[in-house]
Formats: sequence, C-alpha cells, structure tokens
Amino acid sequence: MGSAPASESAGSTAEPASADVYLRPTVQTAVKLLVVGHFAVGKTTFVGALSEIRPLRTEEVMTEAGALVDDLAGMKDKTTTTVALDFGRLTLNDRLVLYLFGTPGQQRFTQLWQDMTRGALGALVLADTRRLGQSFEVMGVLEELGLPYAVALNQFDGAPEYGTDEVRAALDLLPETPLVHCDARDRASSTRALISLVEYLLTRTPTGQLEHA
Repeated sequence: MGSAPASESAGSTAEPASADVYLRPTVQTAVKLLVVGHFAVGKTTFVGALSEIRPLRTEEVMTEAGALVDDLAGMKDKTTTTVALDFGRLTLNDRLVLYLFGTPGQQRFTQLWQDMTRGALGALVLADTRRLGQSFEVMGVLEELGLPYAVALNQFDGAPEYGTDEVRAALDLLPETPLVHCDARDRASSTRALISLVEYLLTRTPTGQLEHA
C-alpha cells in the first residue's frame, strides 16, 4: 500500500487504461451497475481506476458550509466531493460491457441516487472498516428497492483489519452476499471486486438476460 489514502481525491484517481471511445462491434449486452457507499469511501477513485474511457465526473470543491453537514472526521485531505454522479465504462469481454454509475455519498443526495437505480442490475457497496456503521443506510436503501449488491472493503492506509466473519456479523450480511477486499486505486483489485458482483448477479438473473456474459 502507498501513502496516499484510497479515498475520493481527484489527485489519486488512476488514469483510464485505454483511450478507446467506441464500443467493440461484437458487444451484444450492456449492463448498468451502481457503485455506492457513504461519503468519502472511494467511489470516484474506484470508477476512475476501472473506466476504459475518460470518466465523467461531477465534482465540486468542498466549502465551509458543506463542512457543517458532511462528516469530515479522518478526511483532512479531502477537498472535492461528487454532487451528481461519476460515470465510467468497462468492457468485460467481447460481448459484455458494464456501465458504472458512481453515486454521491451524502445523505442529502440519497433521493438523487435512488433515481439512478432505475435500470440497474445491481450495486457494489464500497465500505470502510473505520466507519462500517455508515454503510447501513446505503444497504438499507438497496434492500428497500430490491437491488442486489455485493460489498467491497476499500483498503485505507492505517484502517483496522477484521476477519471476514467479523465484518459479515457487523454489517449483518446475508450468507450469499459477496464480501471482498479491494484497493480502489488499483485497477486489478477493483476489477476483481466488480467481477464478484457480476458473478453474484449471474446466479440471480433470469436465464438469457446475461447470456452473453
């Protein structure tokens, strides 16, 4: 692990792996997935690390007024925040492309990202072991909407490490809900986390909907 935090800092976001803009002509299936989580958990960094196109970001500089309502504890280096969405694209294989929608994490934007769940097949919940309790509201919304999800623990430098069983118990996850570790700055690590979600969705999706995956 490097010294930079695995957070939503624009400066730590990885560069896109490819300059390709157009879809491969062989692509037959497009899937919309959400990347969700509480404030400053690394969603912008995650989407930026994975996207094969230059990711669309709607970040704004944080203000003193925002500091009054956003919990910045342990986030002294965070200067920007997503106010609408992050958008990226990842071609998983010759036939399947994933469209990634990163959502804002503040409670005041909950209604906005609830609207973004329309048409989504599932969601990846990014979590931070220093603030696991803040993930409950996000997971609660997904459960109310009936949107299946997997959980990825973003590995922040200096964050406490817990066993998988401990985290499952703390988050009250169902046995079938995938729980993985990832570093949102690392493309390979982030890809593995996303694949865990896709594999989970394949077990729940009606035959044929992802037949080309």
